[in-house]
Amino acid sequence: MAIDNKVRVRFAPSPTGQLHIGNVRTALFNWLFARQKGGAFILRIEDTDVERSEARYETQLLEDLTWLGLDWDEGPDVGGPYPPYRQSDKMAEYQAYGDRLLKENKAYYCFCTAEELESDRQKALAEQRQPVYSGKCRTLDADEVARRRAAGEAPAIRLKTPEHPIRFHDIVRGNVEFPHEVIGDQIIIRSSGMPIYNYVVVIDDADMKISHVIRGDDHISNTPKQVAVYEQLGLPVPEFAHLSTILGPDRERLSKRHGATSVANFREMGVLPEALMNYLALLGWAPTGGDRELFPKDELIKEFSLERVTPSPAVFDTEKLNWLNRHYIKQSPPEKIREMGKGFLQQAGLLPPTLDASVVAWADKLIDLLAPYVDRLDQLPEKAGIIFKHDPRAALAVPENAEAFAGDKGKAVVEAFAQRASVSPLTPEQFKAAMNEVKTEAGVKGKDLFHPVRIALIGSHSGPDFDRLIPLIEEGSALKLPVHVKSVRERAQDFLAALGSK
Repeated sequence: MAIDNKVRVRFAPSPTGQLHIGNVRTALFNWLFARQKGGAFILRIEDTDVERSEARYETQLLEDLTWLGLDWDEGPDVGGPYPPYRQSDKMAEYQAYGDRLLKENKAYYCFCTAEELESDRQKALAEQRQPVYSGKCRTLDADEVARRRAAGEAPAIRLKTPEHPIRFHDIVRGNVEFPHEVIGDQIIIRSSGMPIYNYVVVIDDADMKISHVIRGDDHISNTPKQVAVYEQLGLPVPEFAHLSTILGPDRERLSKRHGATSVANFREMGVLPEALMNYLALLGWAPTGGDRELFPKDELIKEFSLERVTPSPAVFDTEKLNWLNRHYIKQSPPEKIREMGKGFLQQAGLLPPTLDASVVAWADKLIDLLAPYVDRLDQLPEKAGIIFKHDPRAALAVPENAEAFAGDKGKAVVEAFAQRASVSPLTPEQFKAAMNEVKTEAGVKGKDLFHPVRIALIGSHSGPDFDRLIPLIEEGSALKLPVHVKSVRERAQDFLAALGSK
């Protein structure tokens, strides 16, 4: 698709930690808007927080975005027409813009100490006034500034906020206005020489020709400060779209106490990227045409519209994500789920670190059997318990299972089955023949026949079809696996022993 240079959006994370789900939703909405409009999606790294920024976090966020299926047209790794794409490489330019603002009398030096500023702030709060800077250094004359600098005082640089209401248009919220009195003269470059976020982000967005700034609504209070910088620098103001906050089920801001909150968390849980993308798109965006919820990537791009983004907070619903993930697991190519699934079984110690061809073939059949029953792929090891963890006493301790053995029929069925399951390996055909003989001998059928046998073999009265289950058990018992898979014969004998000791 040809790029429309009139539409340019950016995702600008700080490499100070794992990529939070709220941030990646912002990245997704920017990406969808760019792809829907045929525009450019730009990745910029905001790493001026030197103490907290780490290269490993930058590497991880690039991997997480790629895993989710987001690509970028310009960025630190691919370059582009408006470099650099890391803020730490632009310090000289930020200072140059500050010098220009000073020269044009749109900014001034401020010598106020942190203690003075805090004292003024507390006084304003006590008097129920906005705790904004008083402007006491605004009127310092050039001679005094020169004298104090020569004496070794290191001043900050403050912007002279225009003395009129600061207005901007928000695609999600409409026209927004802030009185200039609540903004005050903000610091744009600290006395240490380190520029402030609300200053550098304007320069970056202007340099990169950003047309639309799409970000979380926690930035709404920053926006008038940034618009003031745009105005004083004489730069065009972009369109804004502030996305709603993501809340946990308790209607509080989504945080670690709610469980998984980062892309890395969901990757580790075995959530598919297609499912996570689909789900995140529905957090704060309402598609046209009813309550449809399944949207593959191509259809998301086609349907997405910023005008249908809601300002209301979005509640993160884990059950809905699980439902979507279950759908995408079932729809995915079996090879993909097998490959991912084997990794989870290895992590759980059920498969060896190195897999030979026979183990791979068996594990693929195991995953094919279990995958339709899981919400996330990290649930596979637990589901595989029916193969690896045969515990007759634990099975009999379950009231529902115990009912099948309340009378004599259940035990008689297992005894008759155990006599006929002495052949190893037992084929599905031999299993069927054995069950027909048990049916005749014990005089039972239906659940009275199958439930006791199923409980004896896998610890539950419900589970996969015997035609697929029996070969898996028998083939698995012949393999050298970290956890021994008991054969049908071993299971039947162990269960009878447990029944006898009740």
